[in-house]
Amino acid sequence: MLTGKDINFDSYMLLEADLPKGALRLLEVDNRLVLPIRTNTRVIITAADVLHSWAIPALGVKMDACPGRLNQVSLYINRAGTFYGQCSELCGINHSFMPIVVDAVTVEQYRR
Repeated sequence: MLTGKDINFDSYMLLEADLPKGALRLLEVDNRLVLPIRTNTRVIITAADVLHSWAIPALGVKMDACPGRLNQVSLYINRAGTFYGQCSELCGINHSFMPIVVDAVTVEQYRR
């Protein structure tokens, strides 16, 4: 269990030339967010430039990411799987190139 540590990372859309066979174009990222299932998880969201929105429809999650503000959303994922989302706020020229991928795994897999 992590205590007193923050987990921060960047995740960018994979270029079409870098996609593995069978991957989803415009939805695959280089660094997926891995979360444990059947665990209360708090995600803190912010933005560095303009208003964005972190949305994963299959998880029922949509939270605005505002520059200079921390927003939070609580997640409780019931089943393992891969969940796809995108920025759902018209944020600028690269709006359609901001996918989100969450891999929900068992707690044992998450600890590894």
